[in-house]
Parts: sequence; C-alpha cells; structure tokens
Amino acid sequence: MQERSRKEPPPAYAPDGSHLKVAAEYWERLSARDPQQLAAVTQFRLTPENGLVFRFLNRDVLVDPEARCLRFLCDTGWDETDDPLLELATVLYLINVKDVYPLGRDIVGPKDLKEGHFFQGPHELKIAPLLERFGNDIQGFLKSAESLCGDPVDMADAAFRLKPFPRVPLYYLLWEGDEEFPPRMSVLFERSIEETLAADAIWGLVSRVSTALLT
Repeated sequence: MQERSRKEPPPAYAPDGSHLKVAAEYWERLSARDPQQLAAVTQFRLTPENGLVFRFLNRDVLVDPEARCLRFLCDTGWDETDDPLLELATVLYLINVKDVYPLGRDIVGPKDLKEGHFFQGPHELKIAPLLERFGNDIQGFLKSAESLCGDPVDMADAAFRLKPFPRVPLYYLLWEGDEEFPPRMSVLFERSIEETLAADAIWGLVSRVSTALLT
C-alpha cells in the first residue's frame, strides 16, 4: 500500500474491535474520492446519494460517507451499525484501492505477504476459537460457511472462499483432527490484498470474518 494510511502505526483495539474509532481523516479522504470510480474497481454498487453498497458475506452494507458510518440493510431500511473492525477495513480499502486487481492467480498465507512479519505473537491470526469450535466438527464448519454465502474450494478436508468485499476473498481451510493429529486451520489471501490493506487492517478483517463464522 502506497500511501500514508499504510505507513501509520496500527490503531489500538481489542480483538473484538472495542475501543476502536475510525479517524475522521480517513472518512474525509474517502469523501474526496470519486464514487463512480470506486464502484467500477470494487464492484460496490453506487446509490443516488453517492453511497456505496457491498455484500459483506451474507449481508448488504451501505457505506455512508456523508454520515461517516456503515449501515446494514434491515427490515426497516438502512440502520446505522456499530461494527468498528468492519468499518476500519472498509474505509481503508476504499481509500487505497486503485485498480481491478486479478484474482485466483496467487493465493498466499499471511507470512508470504510483504508485511508477513506482523502476523506473529500478539498479532497472530485468531483461529484458536475456530479450531475449538470446528476442529472436530467439519459439518458444523460447512454449515456456518455456507450460511455466510461461502464458496467451497478444493483444499484441505474442508475449505471455503468467503467474501467480506466483492473482490477481496478470504480462504478458510480446515483439516479435521483425529486420534493421531490435532485439527488445523489456515487462512489464505489473494496476494492483491496487500495492495489495499496494511497488515493490521488485514488482521482486523480476518478477526471480523472469523467472528461471523462463530456466530
């Protein structure tokens, strides 16, 4: 990622996103971008009010730059939501995306990214709760991933491509445990993710999608 938002230190937030507040500067920079150009390169849908709608897993989300918030589509309309991890990742993605990046050509693990050193110690991807829940329950993993509109892929014992953004898939791979080996799980990325999200934002996006799988 090329610009200032990629060079700033990671924001302070808990794994669940608590205490995180997206800087007003980020929203200002998003407001300065051409919404039609953003829609063209992201496959987000442009609204008449210059908002942007995208599908987050199995839910429609409206990016409202004027009100500086995200809104989920509910029975009563677009309701403002308090979802700080998703808000941060969405705003940073829209600030940084510049092109239609190719997909499916180079799928990598977190340590293969340019900022792969970030994903260790306290910033290791939070997959332990997923292993605890699904390590010996592949059917439960399948059911959860399918409910989030995941696409099965031919990897591991069970694997799904989940789409937090239309052109930013995450790959969740599960190897079921048995009497000899413990269960394992990996999260993979399209390498192009590092063109739009810094390591801390990738960590936050994975945390948010993993929470969705658990709930």
